[in-house]
Formats: sequence, structure tokens, C-alpha cells
Amino acid sequence: MKEFDVIIIGAGAAGLMAAAHATKLKKSVLLIESNKSPGRKIIISGGGRCNFTNLEVDSSFYVSKNKHFVKSALKQYTNWDFIDLVSKYDVKYHEKTLGQLFCNGTSKEILNMLLQEIGKSAQINCDERVSEVLKTEEDGSYEVKTNRDLYRAKKLIVACGGLSMPKMGASDIGYKIARQFGHKIIETNPALVSFTADEDLKKRV
Repeated sequence: MKEFDVIIIGAGAAGLMAAAHATKLKKSVLLIESNKSPGRKIIISGGGRCNFTNLEVDSSFYVSKNKHFVKSALKQYTNWDFIDLVSKYDVKYHEKTLGQLFCNGTSKEILNMLLQEIGKSAQINCDERVSEVLKTEEDGSYEVKTNRDLYRAKKLIVACGGLSMPKMGASDIGYKIARQFGHKIIETNPALVSFTADEDLKKRV
């Protein structure tokens, strides 16, 4: 069994950011990604230019039953922290409507930036799917079984994303793990949908 300080399930934007922070704390990190490459949603975001943050960010912009969590999260790592990171890697960007920031080039610049932040300090296993997660009674560590191997870590981060875009590898594994460890799941609803409206509806809206 291979052992790490931290196992992160999912190598999308959240998983890669988590890995970058963990490696800075000198932790050994394993990312497990079901897709054939990390950050696939980053690549397609913003029409291929990655709308990576916004100049105006406030807790009131978020719909949440726990507003204090949003305030705490935004205080610990701000939009300006990420803008500083982007500038550090000399990624050129521009402002669009309502303060949205997009890369001048392509989304790959943001993905490459995150991969460089992680460097060689983390192991990224792609095209690997988690089948089971167990918490050991012995020391409270986590055992993660995949279609390839069995791993153990002191800490586990579930960063699988939601159910949107199954063609991009989205699945319900994150929800299953959350339920397994007693977390309450709020019923999911479609949030990213496209629709066609006629002129009459446009006028009424």
C-alpha cells in the first residue's frame, strides 16, 4: 500500500489549488483524476480563455444557507490573491463585462500555472477511478481503493466537482463519499442550462 500525507480526489481547479497549498506545507500529495488529463474543465472555461476570477467579489453574491462559511472562505483566500498568482506567472489578462477577468491567450495558461505551482512535489494519477474510501479505526487515516491500487493518507480532500457535464467526466462519487461520512446532501438541481426564448419573452423579462 502506497502512503501519502494527503490524497486529493479530483485534479480539477479545486484539487490542483489544494495540492499547490499542501505541497507548500511540505506534504506528500497524491491527486487521483478519472479523466485522462488534469484540469479538463479549466481548458473549456470562458470559451477557452478561462474566466478565472472577478474584480468584484463579495459574500452577498453567493446563495448559501451558511453565509458565514462564504465570508470565511473569501477572507482566507481572496480574488486578489489569485490575481497576484496569475501576475507572478506573467499570464496576461483583460477585463470584460462586470469585472470578469479572462486570459489574453488560452485557458491552458492557467492550467500550466497551477501545474507549475505543484511542481514535482505531488503525484498526479490520471485515468484512475476511486471505487471505495474507508477510514481506519487504528489511527483515523484514510484508505482509498481505485481500479489500479490501494492508497493510504492522513488527510483526504474530496474535490470531485458536481454532476454537471458528464461528458467531461463528472460523476456522483463525491456525493457518495460525503454521504458515507455523514454529510447532509442538499438536493441537486440544474444550474447551468441553456434555453431559447422568443422575442415576446425577451420583452417581458
